[in-house]
Amino acid sequence: MSKIAIVTDSTAYLSETLREQKNIKMVPLNVVFGEEAIQEEVEITASEFYKRMKTTEKLPTTSQPAIGLFVELFEQLKRDGYDAAICITLSSDISGTYQSAMSAAEMVEDFDVRGFDSKISCSPQGYFVLEAEKLASEGKNIEEIDAHLEVMRNNINAYFMVDDLNHLHRGGRLNAAQLFVGSLLKIKPVLHFVDGKIMPFEKVRTEKKALQRIHSLLDESVTGKSAVQITVIHSNRLSEAERIAEELRAKYPEAEVGVSYFGPVIGSHLGEGSLGISWYVA
Repeated sequence: MSKIAIVTDSTAYLSETLREQKNIKMVPLNVVFGEEAIQEEVEITASEFYKRMKTTEKLPTTSQPAIGLFVELFEQLKRDGYDAAICITLSSDISGTYQSAMSAAEMVEDFDVRGFDSKISCSPQGYFVLEAEKLASEGKNIEEIDAHLEVMRNNINAYFMVDDLNHLHRGGRLNAAQLFVGSLLKIKPVLHFVDGKIMPFEKVRTEKKALQRIHSLLDESVTGKSAVQITVIHSNRLSEAERIAEELRAKYPEAEVGVSYFGPVIGSHLGEGSLGISWYVA
């Protein structure tokens, strides 16, 4: 039986405790304040990031991991007796992390690295990671794991709402006129991933209506289904996320409902106050 390592990047936002428990390896992306590049989940936590955001004049940028970090990890896995690794990254359409991992894989001799572009990020990316770990622990080979992850794509959804349109404007998602009108009308756009890119789904006038719309999309997908995983995701709004999670547990008692967060890298693009819900129907 092959010994297969599970590798992901920091934007899956799996806790250190869970990663250690499941023996999942993580390579961090960077959030950049001025000239200072900081590894998220290693050198800065989400709460520290949002605290710093309140005092910084210029919004931070982000950068992918150095290829060398992946090379070091793959070499170490090889020394540790792993036969192969499956590396699950955030969407290659929003980051060069996948390409960096694949370039690193070519530099490591006699070690098979199978890249998997999740075409998404945050907790939905984590669904892929945890499922891969489960399958590897059951003795599935790398081809079987990869094939299963491809099938999963059709059963994962995520919709989120941003609180501050300025972050989307800076990232090129809104032009100046849209920003002005949206801010004036207090529009809360509902976003989702389409073919690996963050795209507008609907424009809603208030946060309450945006969340109601996301709830309705969730309900359409999971009603009557038994094997369901739901995650409420937040940008520094833990109490609100936990409140929503409690409501979902009461409404869907058969589902596994958890809370996660938009960490520094994703949070720098969405901004503080964002909320989302992701779900996976097995």
